[in-house]
Amino acid sequence: MTSRVVLRELGVRPDRGEWIVGRVSTGDFVALPEVGMRVLRLLGDGLPVEDIQTRLRQETGAKLDIDSFVRHLADAGLVAAIDGRPVPAPDPPRPTFPWLRPGSVRWTLNPVLHICVVALIAVGVVLLIRQPALLPNWRAILWSPSGAAVLFTRIAVGWLMLFVHEMAHLVTARAAGVPGRVAFGTRLQFLAVQTDVSGIWLAPRRVRLTVYLSGIAVDIALCAACVILSVLTGPHPAYSIALLTGMSMLATQACVFMRTDLYFVLQDLTGCRNMYGDVVAYVRYGLARLMGRRRPGPIVHVSRRERRWLAVYGVVLVGGTIACLAVFATITLPVTVALVVGAVRTLISPGGPSGTVDAVVVLTLLATTQFLWLRAWWRRHGRRLRRRGAAVVSA
Repeated sequence: MTSRVVLRELGVRPDRGEWIVGRVSTGDFVALPEVGMRVLRLLGDGLPVEDIQTRLRQETGAKLDIDSFVRHLADAGLVAAIDGRPVPAPDPPRPTFPWLRPGSVRWTLNPVLHICVVALIAVGVVLLIRQPALLPNWRAILWSPSGAAVLFTRIAVGWLMLFVHEMAHLVTARAAGVPGRVAFGTRLQFLAVQTDVSGIWLAPRRVRLTVYLSGIAVDIALCAACVILSVLTGPHPAYSIALLTGMSMLATQACVFMRTDLYFVLQDLTGCRNMYGDVVAYVRYGLARLMGRRRPGPIVHVSRRERRWLAVYGVVLVGGTIACLAVFATITLPVTVALVVGAVRTLISPGGPSGTVDAVVVLTLLATTQFLWLRAWWRRHGRRLRRRGAAVVSA
């Protein structure tokens, strides 16, 4: 039996009758009931496990498995040492732009700034309602007869707006004392840039929602600014391209089955701890049962209220994933194959230099995108696949 446990430096906040406990630096958190929090406090006071077990049996009349509880804490990275032996844990990931200090960006959490952003958005919406012609159509993207100029303009504007979007998440999280890290990720077949702000779990709800919604707020504010500038200075291709890009970015946020910003807002407001993970586990459980494999239900630990929300989200996740993969199979993949085949044919057959350059650009962009997607996917899933492969070999 474990004797003494040394915990790491932990943060705590109450949440819906439970306690959220974890480390801001790593984003590792657990939700504990009241009795679990009582055990944690006694462990923090340095009491031996045997004494804690005896005391809680006197207080509750139940025999609690403190050893198992400690193992769960250790698996979550919250235990520093057990019986004098250090518990290994990965180092906290290096934050993006570590020179950004919480004090220097604290203004991003100021309600006055949020009111100004809302006012800017309101002005843009009113102008757009009064002058619907300010809303450009897709032809505005084709602002130049040069295909390369159109392509690179879209890429430049898209990456610039994406950078501003992620910086909004990063600086608001940093203002709340959360390190934050920007990296490439994958959402089904899409390559994504995402900001890990897991440490925000300990912040008050207003701050959490501000961090989650900051990127969307910046996108809408940029769109509103483009509308206002179009009225003040006249239409310009840059305004139209930025507005269309921002609108497409906002449309993707509605795809909550891919854990977009709105997903985290929904998860927070419904009180679910791991909405995506719980639903995916339940879907896998259902598929296993269909194949005749019996296993325990994966979401027995959640409340009845949480189960209702998980059921709704499960329908959205399964339906959205099927629709997304269908679009990939029927549109994205054929278009990509056609572009590659056309570019290869252009390179093989004799032609002018302009066609060769166009083919090289197409192949380079497609290859770069796929490489980044594969790299991000492997960083997310590679460790699990290696463990599975090792298990198969050892068997």
